[in-house]
Amino acid sequence: MEKGTAGENPTRINKYACACAIVASMISIIFGYDTGVMSGAMIFVKKEFKISDAKTEVLAGILNLCALVGSLSAGRTSDYIGRRYTIVIASVIFLCGSVVMGYGPSYAVLLLGRCIAGVGVGFALMIAPVYSAEVSSPSTRGFLTSLPEVGISIGILLGYLSNYIFSGLPLRLGWRIMLGIAAIPSLFLAIGIIKMPESPRWLIMKGRLGEAKEIMYKVSNDPEEAEFRLREIKKAMGIDENCDDDIVKIPDSVKSQGEGVWKELLLKPTKSLRWILIAGIGIHFFEHATGIEAVILYSHKIFDKAGVHDHKHQILATVGVGLTKLTFILLSTLLIDRVGRRKLLLTSLSGMVVTLTGLGIFLTLAEHSGGKLIWALVLSIITTYAVVMFFNIGLGPVTWVYTAEIFPLKFRGLGVGIGVAVNRLMNATVSMSFLSISAAITTGGAFFMFAGISVIALIFFYFFLPETKGKSLEEMEAVFTRGTCSKDVVSKEVEIGKY
Repeated sequence: MEKGTAGENPTRINKYACACAIVASMISIIFGYDTGVMSGAMIFVKKEFKISDAKTEVLAGILNLCALVGSLSAGRTSDYIGRRYTIVIASVIFLCGSVVMGYGPSYAVLLLGRCIAGVGVGFALMIAPVYSAEVSSPSTRGFLTSLPEVGISIGILLGYLSNYIFSGLPLRLGWRIMLGIAAIPSLFLAIGIIKMPESPRWLIMKGRLGEAKEIMYKVSNDPEEAEFRLREIKKAMGIDENCDDDIVKIPDSVKSQGEGVWKELLLKPTKSLRWILIAGIGIHFFEHATGIEAVILYSHKIFDKAGVHDHKHQILATVGVGLTKLTFILLSTLLIDRVGRRKLLLTSLSGMVVTLTGLGIFLTLAEHSGGKLIWALVLSIITTYAVVMFFNIGLGPVTWVYTAEIFPLKFRGLGVGIGVAVNRLMNATVSMSFLSISAAITTGGAFFMFAGISVIALIFFYFFLPETKGKSLEEMEAVFTRGTCSKDVVSKEVEIGKY
């Protein structure tokens, strides 16, 4: 702890805040499970319904197109009814989608289930990191806000394992159990989430200071930290810092309601807000434009091109992808508050440029040799894991942490919702076009394309994404103002020991 700071070590993770973030991340586990399980389930769905590659692409990508609708709706919904009940809505919608997918008597009904689940996914992806960021202190926000991404990785791994476990069942039963079983945790989460506290920042945005103070004391390590965080949020919302009323009226100019917020964010933003919007949309765009969904969703196809032709062995190889993803996501959560967001992003993208290029080279050699170059086959599999490794050490988790923390409170729900909508749009674009692109320019050529996009992403991140480590959510506009003196920010950090 720094000099002049009273109370406990502020860098210690608050157990109550951590518990809140973990519960909120459960919805991400369910979404991750659906992503992972669909990778293997598509093999059996294609067999039963005898669908073409084009219909397979639609089945894979439709969830993300519908998630786009869900994410845009979730931003406004969370501003009106709160972060907690938005998670409940996400759980219920996903539950309904899972039941329909598990029933799936035809391709059309299965597609409908994917659409319903997709709306739930859009809600989940927007709200989980926002809630985690709003209950966290600056010194541990990176770790806690990374937990939803950890949840997605755990879910993907569980989905791959489900593929392997249920692949031995009869064709008509196996894939339906894989997809339908996700309804069970969705039900328990919808019930359990009600016991969680509401975001103290959302409560202050609604003028409910008394409730916000009670929760802030629980998610802070000591009273000094809680009071400092409360003062910062009050100031940002135009409330007297010394106001101790339980209920206050929020000035109309800072309310997060109506068309005015849309216009202020999209049509007439300040310079700093415009920069924040560009950074938030850009990082979400490049997260999937660099091709990770092709690796996760179509890993069995990549392994087939690399010489692994048995379906059981393909599914087992995808379990390795899931383990790699989870391992490096966990490592990233430990590093993000120490190393910083920017360094992890630049390291991640640099590694992805190299590994995606390598994957393109080795797959091209493997395909042209007709599977005779064993070393090319082996290196294709190794570089597939390497792409997943570099993505999950930086770009994967940092994307969600970064966008959840950079938008001012008034615009956070809407801003993150727009970012997630772009994220889902790019996810759908990649998942619905990868097989067609591979057929047109070969699988290796597709990964050369992703490597080129990664170079552009690296340049964008270098010039447009400043470091946010250790800053409070209320300081972000100053971070995104070029030439702004940081003395005021530094003095605040010293005052409370970088809470």
